[in-house]
Amino acid sequence: MTRGNQRELARQKNLKKQKENAKSQKKGDPLKRMETDAEILRMKQQAANERKNREQLEKLMKEKAKR
Repeated sequence: MTRGNQRELARQKNLKKQKENAKSQKKGDPLKRMETDAEILRMKQQAANERKNREQLEKLMKEKAKR
């Protein structure tokens, strides 16, 4: 019968957690946020592609140097 205090502590902990999550959620226009997020992902993908191309070029140069 001592679970009442445990439940109350769990409720308080959950409320605190929900408040923190509400603070950290992004605010503003969802469409604009989606556009900016997409632009960031495009830039990251472009950088990754450039890095991959550079690595392939270096690999080819090493192979040519070995011949």
